[in-house]
Amino acid sequence: MATGDQNPSVDKKKKNLFRLCPFWQRRRSTTSSSSSSTQNLNQNYRSRHGHRNTDISAVSKPSLTMSSVARSLLPSRRRLRLDPSSYLYFPYEPGKQVRSAIKLKNTSKSHTAFKFQTTAPKSCYMRPPGGVLAPGESVFATVFKFVEHPENNEKQKLNQKSKVKFKIMSLKVKPGVEYVPELFDEQKDQVAVEQVLRVIFIDADRPSAALEKLKRQLDEAEAAVEARKKPPPETGPRVVGEGLVIDEWKERREKYLARQQVEAIDSSS
Repeated sequence: MATGDQNPSVDKKKKNLFRLCPFWQRRRSTTSSSSSSTQNLNQNYRSRHGHRNTDISAVSKPSLTMSSVARSLLPSRRRLRLDPSSYLYFPYEPGKQVRSAIKLKNTSKSHTAFKFQTTAPKSCYMRPPGGVLAPGESVFATVFKFVEHPENNEKQKLNQKSKVKFKIMSLKVKPGVEYVPELFDEQKDQVAVEQVLRVIFIDADRPSAALEKLKRQLDEAEAAVEARKKPPPETGPRVVGEGLVIDEWKERREKYLARQQVEAIDSSS
């Protein structure tokens, strides 16, 4: 038998092996097809853009990590807690200026500036319009709104959302920074929108839980304003005259000596 002749038994074994391992043939076919498709893409890319020796597979692609994608999808962490959290309730009194109140609390670990914005600046304003809160500090804000008469004598639907909106924004600031509106313009990238509040009118003559809560918050807001007007209580020694420091013991002693001198003068006369 010549050395070049093939053994039929060996060919049979190879065929059986291919039948048992069909994925090897598929892998070769897919690999060849993918390589040919890549070559076609390279040719199309060169013909369109006029580049020579340019491999489209080597073109740099932007790398996106899971952490960056997650940060972009997650909402920004809120720094303030609002009460009420979604709506501002106003008593419905056409032709009058009515009030609402909202409580803001800084729940973050840093000083936070806040600012109000409204879609109706001609008929609404806030007091205070903004400020800076220390960690854990709270403030009551009063919102004023002029209620216009309904058009065409149509009745206003109560307990429903109005078109007027209020937006509350926050900004992380350093301790000691005073509030100015320009802070939010200078650091636009760091500003977070805490909430967009919708206006809801409620019946001022009909008792309801919303009306009772509104009255209670307005009373607390007025009390907070009056408390801010009062001077802070004096602590430590008092300064009298031209910088002379007098404590209570020294003041009582001087009064005692003065009284003794008056008694001595009266007795001599």
